[in-house]
Amino acid sequence: MLKTRIDAPPVIKDFLVYHETIKNHSPKTVHEYYLDLRNFFRFLKQKRGMVPAGTDIEEIGIEDVDLALVKSVTLSDVYDYLYYMGHDRVVSHNSRNVEQGASSTTMARKVATLRSYYKYLTKTNKLEENPLRDLDTPKTRKSLPRYLTLDEAKALLSSVDGKNRERDYCILMLFLNCGIRISELVGLNLTDIRQDSLRVLGKGNKERVVFLNDACVKAINDYLKVRAASPADTSALFITSRRSRISTAAVHSLVKKHLTVAGLDSSRYSAHKLRHTAATLMLHGGVDVRTLQELLGHENLNTTQIYTHVENESLRKAALMSPLSDFGAENTTEKEKDPDA
Repeated sequence: MLKTRIDAPPVIKDFLVYHETIKNHSPKTVHEYYLDLRNFFRFLKQKRGMVPAGTDIEEIGIEDVDLALVKSVTLSDVYDYLYYMGHDRVVSHNSRNVEQGASSTTMARKVATLRSYYKYLTKTNKLEENPLRDLDTPKTRKSLPRYLTLDEAKALLSSVDGKNRERDYCILMLFLNCGIRISELVGLNLTDIRQDSLRVLGKGNKERVVFLNDACVKAINDYLKVRAASPADTSALFITSRRSRISTAAVHSLVKKHLTVAGLDSSRYSAHKLRHTAATLMLHGGVDVRTLQELLGHENLNTTQIYTHVENESLRKAALMSPLSDFGAENTTEKEKDPDA
């Protein structure tokens, strides 16, 4: 975050500080806001000829961005920027498809950042009118989350073995039963354990309590016995062989490893997909959406409702109970017996 504050001009820095202190957003989220704004104003300076011709956009500084430039932005500027992002921008020079533009999801996020930024400037009276008031959010392609079936989840847990068996098993058990985020898992401390619950620190430093079923309690207790055998000088719940807090990268790695051992496609699934699995299985088990929203730590119910794709047995039964559910069934059967009928 320090680098962000050094590079950002005052007219942007104030917005970042507001989101970190008043809105209590995480440093990672605030940094993403900075990157989105930096990218936009780099494009704007290039578009308006404010830098020498041929200057690589990645080399354009934004230290000189002031309120006058911010005020001059129009909807046309933003639409040109989105076109550039979707068609001309090289997403990654290390990518196989270096000409591919940003996804609709990425562009929707960048628009959300710009809308939030200009709303803040208007709210704090830095601008009299919001030039992006009528800016629409790009439509995104909605895809259903990938998740493991119940049998696949059982196979994954049953396949865990090796040097860190108790630790890895416990991590997978918490993912599949509690649906916690990977950042929440690596941030767990020993003091967060409360007999049959966990204190979890989620996005925006929001705390929530996640209750544990018997399988999770047993997995944690079995792991704690192994962890206590060689104490570590850290408060972290999950630690590495070097006795330090486990990293996000290490968790991603162990999840991929155990997926492969279980005979599952590790390229299709990840730690985050295990969170999707937990949510899907709980909905399938009868948990209502609002309860699931609290359990997952979603701020908006719309985020949770993506999981309602789960095949609901009660809905299936309701369809079968319709008085017309068997209409034409006999005729269909007869036709199948005699194709010429």
